[in-house]
Amino acid sequence: MRNNDAAARHHRLIYLLSVAQRRLQRWMAAQPENEVTPAQAGLLFILGRQDGVLMGEAGAALDMGPAGISGLVDRTAAARLIERRADREDGRAWRVWLTPKGRAALAQAKTSAAEINAALTEGFSSAEIDIVARWLTSIQDKFPRDPARDPEE
Repeated sequence: MRNNDAAARHHRLIYLLSVAQRRLQRWMAAQPENEVTPAQAGLLFILGRQDGVLMGEAGAALDMGPAGISGLVDRTAAARLIERRADREDGRAWRVWLTPKGRAALAQAKTSAAEINAALTEGFSSAEIDIVARWLTSIQDKFPRDPARDPEE
């Protein structure tokens, strides 16, 4: 048995990652100043970088399948944070745009994200956070999303 195998078993990484994700999501959703869900904030961040993206591109950036991004866009549009418009070149495709209310919500989400990131990194050196970020990013490479297996995500 390699030392890494023993350490991985001892740390219960799957459990710790799962609990951390759930607690962070619940905590973020419970904040009274947050008028958007964490998923909606993710969509707003994408549109803040490039307004008018195709829904499929937004879904890919958020690691969501067609049904998942469609539902998220529906909820976010119902909150009047974004609007959906038909693509000029492909009538079957839809692009998503920020509304003025969405821009204000994005600014609040950026402030909240900065505060949460500060809390998450408190007590850790930059080098330690770089390792954590590299490890979390590596999970996406080691376990790629299989659209054939989870198309409804």
